[in-house]
Amino acid sequence: MPSEPAIVDERRRLIGLAYRLLGSVAEAEDVVQETYARWYAMSVRQRDAVRSPGGWLTRVASRICLDLLGSARVRRESYVGEWVPEPVPGDTEWLHDPADRVALDESVTMAFLVVLESMTPAERVAFVLHDVFRYPFAEVAEIVGRTPAACRQLAVSARRRVGAAPAPAAPAGRRRLVREFRRAWEAGDVDALVGLLAPDATATGDGGGLVPAELRPVEGAERVARFFTGRARAEGLSIRECTVNGQAGLVGEADGGTVSVYAFEVAEERITRIWAVLNPAKLRRWASPSAEDAELVALRVGEDRPGDVALAEVDATAPSVRRRATSVSFSSMGCGRRSTWMRFHHARSAGLRRNSRYGPVSERSTA
Repeated sequence: MPSEPAIVDERRRLIGLAYRLLGSVAEAEDVVQETYARWYAMSVRQRDAVRSPGGWLTRVASRICLDLLGSARVRRESYVGEWVPEPVPGDTEWLHDPADRVALDESVTMAFLVVLESMTPAERVAFVLHDVFRYPFAEVAEIVGRTPAACRQLAVSARRRVGAAPAPAAPAGRRRLVREFRRAWEAGDVDALVGLLAPDATATGDGGGLVPAELRPVEGAERVARFFTGRARAEGLSIRECTVNGQAGLVGEADGGTVSVYAFEVAEERITRIWAVLNPAKLRRWASPSAEDAELVALRVGEDRPGDVALAEVDATAPSVRRRATSVSFSSMGCGRRSTWMRFHHARSAGLRRNSRYGPVSERSTA
């Protein structure tokens, strides 16, 4: 029987996988919670029969993501303005599998996630599983529902898209440009900003229809420069440097709270693209940076008590985090997660196989 810690330890890797596939931490967390719910919905005998629990969890999470990607394309057609992946603060260590740190660092940058958005759902799943997480095409084929040869072609097509993107700049050069951009922005120096931007630079904003944002990208160095200087004056923004998806970026603050996050693409010593995320739903991790790691919890089975579930953190670097399992009431976890966590708890307690909102688990995924 697979040990409980071994099952729990898969959670960070699964969130990293789902985030790359969906571009949303919130959706990635939902996928992983649903994946664990399906695991504990099986009987003990069924779980014992699983030869590789990590492989089982990966297959189920990937299939859920594949289904969500299809519906996400439809939802984003009705999205107000431009859709930009959800930015994450810090060095994104929690998204990494230690097996391949360099490749994984590059695979969570905003520029890389934007390229992934241009792929079909099948291309994205095949590419991320094979090229980033090193799954063989035979296993990818089982997840995607195509032949290994077809999955190999999907990955080739995806690589062409990635190869067409500019080569990433060195970290030191990127930090310097972002710092100079901040200084010029705060000074309202349009000429200095133009000098830092590529002639065909593009700025894309994502307000999600919840806050004011340009509905279409702003193009051209001078237009981008004037847009940013005007925004700082109009909204009284305070700008600080930070790390966005593992790279140098900026945060805009007003009235003591984070109202925008900026990610940059740099090529040939110039800023070529800026992504500004203003949608409050995508900034929840930036509201209290000290609590960032506290939210990244791994599920651990505790005592069966009505309305409660046990949690254990995956990182104890934040001051507010304690390295121990904690029993947390569902009512204290926020209404947005309540139904999912309750499904997990009751599914585990009853040990029953059931249909979820994403559909039943296929028989071949339990082997």
